[in-house]
Amino acid sequence: MELRVMRYFLAVAREENITKAAEKLHLTQPTLSRQLKELEEELGTDLFVRGKRRTTLTEAGILFKTRAEEIMSLEERTRNEFAHLGEAVAGDVYIGCGETEAMRDVIKALAPVLRQYTDVHLHLLSGNTRQSLDYMEKGLLDFALLCRSIPPENYHYIQLPYRDTWGLLMRKDNPLADKPGIRAVDLRKEPVIVSSQLASRNEIQRWMGEYTSLHVTATYNLAYNAAFLVEQGMGSMIIYDRLVPCGTDLRPDLVFRPFIPALHSGNFFVWKKEHTLSRAAEILKKRMEECFKNA
Repeated sequence: MELRVMRYFLAVAREENITKAAEKLHLTQPTLSRQLKELEEELGTDLFVRGKRRTTLTEAGILFKTRAEEIMSLEERTRNEFAHLGEAVAGDVYIGCGETEAMRDVIKALAPVLRQYTDVHLHLLSGNTRQSLDYMEKGLLDFALLCRSIPPENYHYIQLPYRDTWGLLMRKDNPLADKPGIRAVDLRKEPVIVSSQLASRNEIQRWMGEYTSLHVTATYNLAYNAAFLVEQGMGSMIIYDRLVPCGTDLRPDLVFRPFIPALHSGNFFVWKKEHTLSRAAEILKKRMEECFKNA
């Protein structure tokens, strides 16, 4: 399977038309069609539904598109790293990060280095822990900032001094808003909106104790959009403190109440063991170690 053919496939997936894709690739339509057919034969499945006017992806085609995009991204990054080998310090550094105020500390630590090395370009990819670790295993991230109670195995890590506080984001007219804090028993009948990976959080399960059954009305990946559901009375959101502004012009009708007893998650800046970092990434790692060695 050649990278060239993957580019052809992605062009057709994007244009949804073989003729248009062939024009942009500077190929003849029969040549492109033959390349795609050979790719399908190699994979043993149809990737396209070929209509008279549109060429759309099959279920297998959608899966292959995801994999092809990951491979092409890795190829581009590899080319970029080798292109800068002879330069002083240059290149792209990728950090996966969840929604946490700890990211402020990371950026504050790295900002002086990024100002010094203007040819080092930082790329932030927002996502949950599972997504960040998956991308690191595929070589698409150099580092990740993970919010969890313990660091993951098989990774080097720096623990940051900031801890996230769990609680409930709700409307001001919710009866629970009159409480100073939220106990597990308070959530028995409360419709809640939870992170898509919340069910696997051991610290949440331990905090819930015997009240492990939640009435989940929706799930979220990143909190910003989920807060609109809270505003519309679709449920209260289990979330870290300070992720969604409360009592401001932006969210005047929302309040946050912490869990009782208090529940916190740590923050770990991680990178893979036995993985050679680029010169640019190595400089950022050393900066993080200097800033948080006594955390």
